[in-house]
Amino acid sequence: METEPGDHGLGRSRGGWTTKVHLSSEQGRKPMSVLVTAGQRGDSPQFEAVIEGIRVPRVGPGRPRRRPDRVLADKAYSSKGNRAYLRRRGIKATIPVKDDQAANRRKLGSAGGRPPAFDPVIYKQRHAVECGINLLKQHRSVATRFDKLAVRYQATIHIAAINIWLRADF
Repeated sequence: METEPGDHGLGRSRGGWTTKVHLSSEQGRKPMSVLVTAGQRGDSPQFEAVIEGIRVPRVGPGRPRRRPDRVLADKAYSSKGNRAYLRRRGIKATIPVKDDQAANRRKLGSAGGRPPAFDPVIYKQRHAVECGINLLKQHRSVATRFDKLAVRYQATIHIAAINIWLRADF
């Protein structure tokens, strides 16, 4: 049983009291891992928790698969820590570098190291993540949070994700 966070997944953001939903999805736009945090929480600190939440059951016997082939993410996840985490786990990454990070690396000259590889053609596939978020938001109860407790809201998101998986064309 999951415990309720002290802030109930609510926090100040630009639009007032909001909740942030962090998710990973596969190329078919179906959600694989979901995490609910308060609105002011940053995206990058939640990266590892979202990736750790991925579990794909095997068709036959065996443990579920927990490591994706590749991660496509936006600039918010471009930190050294996230890239090091993906390298440790042997996961390929296609994440653009923030302009300030690139400027700092260039300022250091040869001591700044080599810039991380980035393939803009592969990065276009990240559109599937945005479509996955939109599929979740098609459920009214996800788009407009009416639940008082964060654990209930997360359960609502899980039910919406199950509906998405059940409607999927295989």
